[in-house]
Amino acid sequence: ARLAAIFLDLQRQGAHNIDLVTPGHYAPHIARALGRAKAEGLQIPVVYNCGGYEALETLRLLDGLVDVYLPDFKYYSSYYAARYSGADDYFEVASDAVAEMVRQAGAPVFDGEGLLVRGVLVRHLMLPGLAGDTAQVLRHLAGRFGDRILVSLMRQYTPFGMERDYPELNRTLTEREYADAVEIFQDLG
Repeated sequence: ARLAAIFLDLQRQGAHNIDLVTPGHYAPHIARALGRAKAEGLQIPVVYNCGGYEALETLRLLDGLVDVYLPDFKYYSSYYAARYSGADDYFEVASDAVAEMVRQAGAPVFDGEGLLVRGVLVRHLMLPGLAGDTAQVLRHLAGRFGDRILVSLMRQYTPFGMERDYPELNRTLTEREYADAVEIFQDLG
């Protein structure tokens, strides 16, 4: 009840949306609170801001309650997924999760001010030296989802203390790495 009241209070204060950040472990509680808040007049979009490695059961709890999904899509390669995130099944899990998000939220919808109010915006953070993996992620997203999703190609990776365990990640992206990815991104439409 308190969480539903917080959501409604944010709406009264003029918030553009309710942005739930890394909320998976609270999904059952959030679903109940959102159901209650929507019954009491919550109308602003609800954003589910997550890492992309989401259980389908969790996402199904949110069906009809979340308007905008904002998942990461980190890896294509199971090698990199295992090495950097301990999840060699990342690609399969994230692909299925994004498909469920698209099923629920549908194609992107914007309001009169140009703000996303419904849909899926997938974020891909480029990592240094992984241009091939980025290309594969972009090709996969374009091929499977086309214009039913939006994609944010992010270049802001900043290393902190990587020199010992992951020396290959102990640098920022080069201009060339980013430019090449942008070219692929544009070619894919």
